[in-house]
Amino acid sequence: MTSELFSPLSLRSGQVLRNRIAKAAMEENMAADGQLPGAELFGLYRRWAGGGTGPLITGNVMVHAEALTGPAGVVLDEATPLEPFVEWAKAGKAEGGAIWMQINHPGRQIGSDMPGVVWGPSAVGVDLGKHSGRFGRPVAMTARQIEETVARYAVTAQRAEQAGFDGVEVHAAHGYLLSQFLSPLVNKRTDQWGGSLENRARMLLDVVRAVRAAVSPSFAVAVKLNSADFQRGGFDADDARQVIEMLAPLGVDLVELSGGSYESPAMSGRAADARTQAREAYFLDLAKDLVGSSTVPLMLTGGITRRETAERVLDSGVAVVGMGTALAVTPDLPARWRTGGEAERQLRPVTWSDKALASAASMAQVRHQMRRIARGSRPTPGTHPAVALIAEQRKQRRALRRYRDWLGRTRSAA
Repeated sequence: MTSELFSPLSLRSGQVLRNRIAKAAMEENMAADGQLPGAELFGLYRRWAGGGTGPLITGNVMVHAEALTGPAGVVLDEATPLEPFVEWAKAGKAEGGAIWMQINHPGRQIGSDMPGVVWGPSAVGVDLGKHSGRFGRPVAMTARQIEETVARYAVTAQRAEQAGFDGVEVHAAHGYLLSQFLSPLVNKRTDQWGGSLENRARMLLDVVRAVRAAVSPSFAVAVKLNSADFQRGGFDADDARQVIEMLAPLGVDLVELSGGSYESPAMSGRAADARTQAREAYFLDLAKDLVGSSTVPLMLTGGITRRETAERVLDSGVAVVGMGTALAVTPDLPARWRTGGEAERQLRPVTWSDKALASAASMAQVRHQMRRIARGSRPTPGTHPAVALIAEQRKQRRALRRYRDWLGRTRSAA
């Protein structure tokens, strides 16, 4: 077995990760008033900062105030007060580690009850069968909207660096906007952003170039990319290999591999594809196919909970192990691994046959644990998924009222 789990890793930017264990992004949906980070997020990241990870990667921060994945999402744009983000960065670096901000635009994956805009590369809606009405109907983006969105990513990255973050991760996975442009199932454009993979990757590459140009050379820039969408005819592992090759010359420090979307939620282990049915390291087989050809260090996320599994991932040639849910249950898990310990418990499994509902319940379970950690309480992994989901829905309804009021005031002021 490898002994590299707690060894440092030097990145292209010159940044050195103190070990090979990253806290992967999980969507907290814990914004305070004004869509800003507040006491809950500060408490949560202070707890994780003391848990022994390398970089902490935040849940997705929105680059566009009118396009949020959820009503309690955090927004960082040119008009956002920076002081709360300074506090967030300090919390994540409290024990000498690093904190990276994941930056994102949801595109078409926006609830139908949300105000704002629902955009996509094409007017192709999210297909969740009987649950499809949960999402708004997208309109195809204009060339100007694409260019303005690219600029928004650069602004958010620049302001993240000003606030004291050590890097950003551009989210191009899980069916969000950049992932939608990459997917031939969603991107039906016939212009320079559609058709060939080179055209479908254009927006992602433009975003990375703009971000890299807006930040200092020592600031880390990572990309989260699907190893596959797990949909017939969609973005696949060979596409991922080619996109990683396109990213390599652009100064990317790390590519995180995940998979799936709301339509095929492989990131929670719920895809139909047999290659994700392992209980841990869902995407390891696909990652092995990509490691040999990649000149960029790769990070693998998806269902990793035991040190033995993490070491197996590194043995495959992957450079960094990403953990999400495991750290929502055991926030000091890397520190435990150092001393021979393991997680005490895991989340109660969600075995519902409705994949969309099961995925929502799984995310609600994780958020329930994160809120407990933020308050200084112990996680309760045995919480029933239905209880967590109902509580989450109530919180989201209250957050939606606040977001509508805030967005209305913001629009009026503009």
